[in-house]
Amino acid sequence: MIASTTQPSSAQRRALRAAAHHLNPVVSISQKGLTPSVLAEIDRCLTAHELIKLRLYGIEREHREALFGEVCTALTCHVVQHIGNLVVLWRERPKDAAIPEFPQGRTAPASAKRRDPAPATKKQAAARLEARSRKR
Repeated sequence: MIASTTQPSSAQRRALRAAAHHLNPVVSISQKGLTPSVLAEIDRCLTAHELIKLRLYGIEREHREALFGEVCTALTCHVVQHIGNLVVLWRERPKDAAIPEFPQGRTAPASAKRRDPAPATKKQAAARLEARSRKR
C-alpha cells in the first residue's frame, strides 16, 4: 500500500471538499466501532475512489476525533472535512496504479459509454425531440 504522506494544501483541500459535496457515504461506522472488516472496506473504497465519505452512528463527539486519527494512521489517508457525523477522507492514488489501456482511437469500452436516459413522460420526450431539432 503506497500512499501520500504529505497533507493536502489548503487549495487542494478546498477542491476536495467541493468534489466530495455530492458524494454519498460509502461506509458506516456504528455500534461495534472500527473493526478490521470496516477498516478493510474503507481501504478498498479509498483505493477505488480516492475520495470517500464516512457516516458515524452512535459515536460520541469526544471519541470521533480519536476514531478519525486511528483510521488515518492505519490507512495513511487524510481527513478533508468533518461535519457532525460525516467525515470526508482522501488518499492519493499511487502513481504506479494500473490504468486500463484501450485500443487505438477508443477512450472507453462501448459498454461504459453513457446513454441518454429514456424520457419519463411524453412532455419530456417532446422537449428532447425539439432540442435535438434545434441543434441541427
